[in-house]
Amino acid sequence: MIPDKKTKRYLIAVIAVTVLMTSMTFYFYQAFFSPNALTDKEEPALLKIPRGATFKTVSDSLTKNEIIHDIVTFSFVAKVRGYQDDVKPGLYEIRPKMSNKDLVALLSSGRQTPVRLTFNNIRTKEDLAEKVTRNLEMDQAEFKSLLTDSTYYSKFDLKEETVMSIFIPNTYEVYWNVTPEGLFDRMHKEYEKFWNEERTAKLTQLNLDRKEVSTLASIVQAETQMSDERPRVAGVYLNRLRMNMPLQADPTLVFALQDFSIKRVLNVHKEIDSPYNTYKYTGLPPGPINLPDISSIDAVLAAEDHKYIYFCAKDDFSGYHAFATNYNEHLQNARRYQQALNRAKIY
Repeated sequence: MIPDKKTKRYLIAVIAVTVLMTSMTFYFYQAFFSPNALTDKEEPALLKIPRGATFKTVSDSLTKNEIIHDIVTFSFVAKVRGYQDDVKPGLYEIRPKMSNKDLVALLSSGRQTPVRLTFNNIRTKEDLAEKVTRNLEMDQAEFKSLLTDSTYYSKFDLKEETVMSIFIPNTYEVYWNVTPEGLFDRMHKEYEKFWNEERTAKLTQLNLDRKEVSTLASIVQAETQMSDERPRVAGVYLNRLRMNMPLQADPTLVFALQDFSIKRVLNVHKEIDSPYNTYKYTGLPPGPINLPDISSIDAVLAAEDHKYIYFCAKDDFSGYHAFATNYNEHLQNARRYQQALNRAKIY
């Protein structure tokens, strides 16, 4: 029996719809599940999405950095999943061969990849702002403004001179787009964690508070790079504090002068009128002269119990110091070192 025209048209329509549905199903499957990210790469890539970014910002970045193979299917899946209207900022690790479905799910979740934040060898707030923000979205000025905002940091019982003391040099994991306030709060939590029961007990024995220990540790760190010598140097300064004797720490003069190129402190430098002039004023200066590392803080907490009240660099330039219990012995040590400086033409 030969089908009539009406039946033929019906069969053609059914076939067309079937083909269309098959094509759409295939397209949907391809769009959602086929690999589309870093299809020709073996290593993951990092995608930075700044605060306030739009979907166009994201798609442009994916294209520019050659992360996405087919931006059209990615945009389609992002539209279907509602991501185009709900962009979440942050740093995301994109794995090779990710599908659009998995990529959109990752970006929609806000599950960022943390960055490692490391800072050390810091003297000033400018140094801290530069090193802390180096791999973060925030800029130096944004972070430094918080370091100088007394209204903000006073809630942590900090002052202008002591605000840096809560930043314990170490390596931390933070989010790339952390805010200055968020980072400050995180560092305060790490600071509280650092001052555990064991360290607090040692603190009490020294009759110093946390900020005073940090201040003394900063001086000890500036005086010697030899970590095994720091407890002995700390013991000298603790002896002087107990005797109400000026600390006479050359690094505090360098800090007061803000001239870190000074290699040899002279008598003229000792005339500066500054609370950081430990030749002129007894006791500890108002705050740290650098950001002391953990070994320096622990050196103060584990300071040697001895009778030394003087020390100066050894004339062999080994980095170690000669210690003395009386001024005459110290003068002999100092004379040998000064002669060595003169021979080396360090003035």
